[in-house]
Amino acid sequence: MAWPLARETARRAGLRPLPPVVLPLAAALGHTLAEPLAALTDLPAFDTSAMDGWAVAGPGPWRVAGRLLAGRAAVAPLADGTAVEIATGAQLPPGATAVLRREHGSTDGALLRDCGPRPTTTGQDVRPRGQECRRGEALLPGGTPVDAAVLGLAAACGHDRLPVRRRPVVELLVLGDELVASGVPGPGLVRDALGPMLAPWLRACGAEVAEVRSVRDDFGLLRDALRHSTADVVVTTGGTAAGPVDFLHRALDEVGARLLVDGVAVRPGHPMLLAELPPGGLPGELPGGRHLVGLPGNPLAAVAGTVTLALPLLHARSGRPAGGPAPAAAAVPLAGHPTDTRLLPVRRTADGVVPLAFDGPAMLRGLARAEALAVVPPGGARAGDLVELLEAP
Repeated sequence: MAWPLARETARRAGLRPLPPVVLPLAAALGHTLAEPLAALTDLPAFDTSAMDGWAVAGPGPWRVAGRLLAGRAAVAPLADGTAVEIATGAQLPPGATAVLRREHGSTDGALLRDCGPRPTTTGQDVRPRGQECRRGEALLPGGTPVDAAVLGLAAACGHDRLPVRRRPVVELLVLGDELVASGVPGPGLVRDALGPMLAPWLRACGAEVAEVRSVRDDFGLLRDALRHSTADVVVTTGGTAAGPVDFLHRALDEVGARLLVDGVAVRPGHPMLLAELPPGGLPGELPGGRHLVGLPGNPLAAVAGTVTLALPLLHARSGRPAGGPAPAAAAVPLAGHPTDTRLLPVRRTADGVVPLAFDGPAMLRGLARAEALAVVPPGGARAGDLVELLEAP
């Protein structure tokens, strides 16, 4: 399958978003807004001083009477020719026309004078009520990922809880007898790099990684792992080709899965796959709601499979809209495959993106220095051509 079509197939497979839940702000981090975020109050909720100084009424000089601090309601109105000392964030009293900054004011006995470089004008250094938003105004659309800034905005406009999508639960199965989980591998063995890399990457993309499990090269063990999984998405590494211990296709057939993508015209990572799993027996579960993404075992090839199939699927299931292309110019020619799309680790420079060395399917050294993956079309790209950039893990 062509690479763009494979990504679109994965996105469409996930177009049944997970149900909404209402969570406290801190627990909503990493989820996705299930509906637009609306303001519960004006921001600011009252006319506010933007600076330390004096709230003044009318032209100066002014007679100073009293002080207003943040957290205290202003009650007494100011008459023309009067002022009150005020702190940043404090509510302006009725009648105030501007704020005179502390560094621009000079007091002579009971009188305050404007000594700034320019005369203070009406509304200066005042944050008027509703400057940022009005009550009921939609601030963010549904489908927005909830990060720290979203939590801050939600708190500022009065929310204690947020309606968000349940995060898709992912089970990561790392396949292979040759893999070890710690230490320097001995002869014939390989250190597992995908478990430590994929789990945090998938979490950062909105998934809940329930388990990372090693599965030996045994058909029965793999079949049973798929049969008994209740995850929304099972992600496997290795076993997608046709080698003597590549059992994934046979196991999927045995458990009644339906292949949606079986091989993609992309380098590295072409033997990736996407399958629809049968229902897992959960209450209220609908057909077509569970999937498996089969990634190649080589590390950079697995990264290619993740951005091609896993991330579009997970974003769709989370209710996040499909991201638009992020083009950048190639600073130098980018070598491509004669017929397939190529995903190439690159760094940004003032002249555009440049490729990194150590970009073989089994290598991670180039990826560790990469700022993005460039989507190089079949045949390559010339210097100055625009290429799409995908976020690197």
